[in-house]
Amino acid sequence: MTPNPTTLSRRSFLRTAEGTLAATWLASAGLSSATSLLAAEGKHRSLKKAVKYGMIKIPGSIEDKFNLIKSLGFLGVEMDAPTSIDKTEAVRARDKTGIQIHGCIDAVHWQTRLSDPDPAVRAKAVETLKLALQDAKFLGATTVLVVPGKFSNPETENYEQVYERSQEGIRKALPVAEQTGVKIAVEVVWNNFITKPDEFVAYLDAFQNPMVGGYLDMSNMLKYGVPDSVWVRKLGKRMLKFDFKGWKHDAAWTPGEKGTWVDIGDGDENWPEVLKALDDIGYHGWATAEVSGGGRKELQDVADRMNRILDLGS
Repeated sequence: MTPNPTTLSRRSFLRTAEGTLAATWLASAGLSSATSLLAAEGKHRSLKKAVKYGMIKIPGSIEDKFNLIKSLGFLGVEMDAPTSIDKTEAVRARDKTGIQIHGCIDAVHWQTRLSDPDPAVRAKAVETLKLALQDAKFLGATTVLVVPGKFSNPETENYEQVYERSQEGIRKALPVAEQTGVKIAVEVVWNNFITKPDEFVAYLDAFQNPMVGGYLDMSNMLKYGVPDSVWVRKLGKRMLKFDFKGWKHDAAWTPGEKGTWVDIGDGDENWPEVLKALDDIGYHGWATAEVSGGGRKELQDVADRMNRILDLGS
């Protein structure tokens, strides 16, 4: 599909604006680069291992599940929101175990999309995002992960429409984000919408609001042919969090085609380069696995693999 002139104009403008905004932010901090930020803080990279709550597949209470992952060296989880899980029980388990509920995931963002052609569905998506932000505050989370939409139809849900509708929907939820102090973390997925780092940067910078940032899936975006380290460096301070699985190119792969899901550490993610990029932007925060999970044995394997690729030791 050939982008229309309006799309190209917007993208060109936003990419220019992105550079200006980034320079302004760094200047205000008295820094000339993201590397300078890391040096100025006198810190080294600090990553905290987490899992998605649905990966913990054992019987028992939330506290039982939190205790299991704690015993394996995990420090946090992400939970769906709004959720049918007893939030009070979750907070009690958090406080007893020390496992942080660091983030929430919009429970319906893929089916009830901010980009849906039906205005009623879009309105429901906005209300769900607002509820997710409120649940996140209750649980002590700092972000709500949301997929902005899906380019599914060139006539009714195309790039331009996904862009405009999702921007409008997220802006409607921003007052709740500001009230709760919970940031909206836009995730990149296989939705045929944001496929390059510059597009992601432009999309995020269009909000001109620090309550909106990026959630980078390191494995998802390899499909489009740009290395993870490039995504990280382009996003810089905009990257709120990241997650990953394992993804490997097929033998005859070309950018845009599907590859094969593999175990963490067995894919084409270049983790040494990713870690360098994280150092360059001064990233300190959560690294969350997004795989099938299981019981103690499976989660121990996930923990071991994360320790190895993230250079976290045992």
